[in-house]
Amino acid sequence: MMNFKNSFFIILAFVSLTVVSCKSGAVKQGTAIKESKQEVIAIIEKVNNHWQNSHPELGNAFWNVAAYHTGNMEAYKVTQNKKYLDYSLAWAEKNQWMGAKSNDKSEWKYNYGENDKHVLFGDWQICFQTYIDLYNFTGKNDPQKIARAREVMEYEMSTTANDYWWWVDGLYMVMPVMTKLYNVTGNEMYLEKLHSYLTYANGIMYDADAKLYFRDAKYIYPKHKSANGKKDFWARGDGWIFAGYAKIIQDLPKTAKHRNEYISRFKDMAKALADAQQKEGYWTRSILDPEHAPGPETSGTAFFTYGFMWGINNGILDKKTYLPVAAKSWNYLTTFALQADGTIGYIQPIGEKAIPGQVVDKNSTSDFGVGAFLLAAAEVYRYTK
Repeated sequence: MMNFKNSFFIILAFVSLTVVSCKSGAVKQGTAIKESKQEVIAIIEKVNNHWQNSHPELGNAFWNVAAYHTGNMEAYKVTQNKKYLDYSLAWAEKNQWMGAKSNDKSEWKYNYGENDKHVLFGDWQICFQTYIDLYNFTGKNDPQKIARAREVMEYEMSTTANDYWWWVDGLYMVMPVMTKLYNVTGNEMYLEKLHSYLTYANGIMYDADAKLYFRDAKYIYPKHKSANGKKDFWARGDGWIFAGYAKIIQDLPKTAKHRNEYISRFKDMAKALADAQQKEGYWTRSILDPEHAPGPETSGTAFFTYGFMWGINNGILDKKTYLPVAAKSWNYLTTFALQADGTIGYIQPIGEKAIPGQVVDKNSTSDFGVGAFLLAAAEVYRYTK
């Protein structure tokens, strides 16, 4: 009987070790970014050349076009392809280095609006990120490139209002404007107001239990629920803020008063997002309820990939924990979302929520999603050997 028991436990131990070994092997297969630097550059150029060649008309300075240019700036940084710099310069000049164009401060608004009176609305301010980058790239010899950005943001900061960022997208749109202008001007007010406005936004959109952001006050649980009665966190919305944190942390001096607070929030989000990733590498449009709007979505996934890779590259996120997450999402982006002609597909159209039944397929593409892909690709380039 003793021999039988011993044999049983030996066999059980062998089976357990075999299972662990197989599981370990499965994890290892997904832990690596397989491309070389040259291969990542080739991917960036395939995607960005296709976009620019098929969009010679440039467009206005509103959020969706401007979000593409934030990715184009990162593509320029890693490729040094002057065509990319010239494309954004031509766009900035077409838009007179402005967002919304009203000069009558008495009519400036910051509720939703697509006209020239909505100067204080963040969707008209994201363009300033690229204007500041262009100012820095071209030798800082033309202060007119950032004159409107400074006029608008310094007027805004002179007011007593702190509720400018009332929707989660706005955090990506404007937080980096504040840190970039701080670095240009040295004016501490940019960092103080950044924290004030972000504190307001956190108070109405951040869920401390889930460590994620609702899109805006309309979507707070339990007032709003997903199809299965869960908290409904919109992937692109959380992508905006996750990427936004990465952008401001990298711009802040190491001694900035609230830097560690932002890093802590970024790390909390990273853990929550990693736990919600689908096995195929993407995130569904409703992060915690995959059945609400099932299937792949690229814009949120690309922003998350950017955030994870930036965090790994800068020692903020643990490589052993998060590289498998980023490698899986990068694999989705490059083998499924990326089409043969350079189109980035599976981008949910402009909106503000996960919509059950909405068709998102390989032909679903958009400027802001291409920008998110370029952000992610640039960080993958920085990681590769």
